[in-house]
Amino acid sequence: MTIQFEFLMNVAADVGELTSMGGGPLGERRVVAITGGNFAGPGLRGTVVPGGADWQIVRADGVLDIDARYALRTEAGALIRVVSQGYRHGPPEVLAALGRGEEVAPQKYFFRTVMRFETGDRGLQWLNRCIAVATAQRKARQVLLEVYKLL
Repeated sequence: MTIQFEFLMNVAADVGELTSMGGGPLGERRVVAITGGNFAGPGLRGTVVPGGADWQIVRADGVLDIDARYALRTEAGALIRVVSQGYRHGPPEVLAALGRGEEVAPQKYFFRTVMRFETGDRGLQWLNRCIAVATAQRKARQVLLEVYKLL
């Protein structure tokens, strides 16, 4: 059996300022507000609902452990809960440039997440059984995700 993927959607999530909560036993805890954005793919299109957040831990080895939770609203009004968890890491100078809000080519760092969805919309019930993976890119005020459904 081979693993296969199918393009699901692109997500452009607008983000606010990073807030550091300080060091803890697992590393520096941070939170970034998700303030809006949009998404589009075959059969899916709409907006990112403001109010979500990306809860992060900067580990001792420099890896950023990501736990983003937010909602999508389709053009038809359906709400979709998103849980997106993964890692971002790379050379220290690249991560420092990202931290300053500079443009960095996505090939210079690793940024991947695993995504799960939940919705009560009858026409989108298939999302409740879907696992997806995303490649991501960090912009100054936005995270861009290219999302693929695991078949």
